[in-house]
Amino acid sequence: MSAWTDDEFRSLARAGEIRVAGRRQNGSLRTLVIVWHVIVDGKLYARSVRGADGQWYKGVTRHFEGAISWGGRTRQVTYIPDDSADDAIDAAYAAKYGNGSATRSITGAEARATTLRIEAR
Repeated sequence: MSAWTDDEFRSLARAGEIRVAGRRQNGSLRTLVIVWHVIVDGKLYARSVRGADGQWYKGVTRHFEGAISWGGRTRQVTYIPDDSADDAIDAAYAAKYGNGSATRSITGAEARATTLRIEAR
């Protein structure tokens, strides 16, 4: 796997949201969908606010490959289930997006069960 560049990570840290998509069986990308993301300990994470029933989540977890887009950039990625930093991810979501109802949803048990680490390819 290719690592994120420092420039990409700085740009991702500034971005309010990213767009994610999984791959179809034929290799084409699904529709890009806006999601909230955070960076914790040098790793990029996203969750499905609708839990495992979220359509984008279902799409990316079929093959665990796809792409993300942000700030005019697009990068091919691998999605990896990873709950090893959930408490720190919760704190990062609150720090980035505040403590409103949307943040409470993305840090709830249903969303936490969908934590994905997003690695550059």
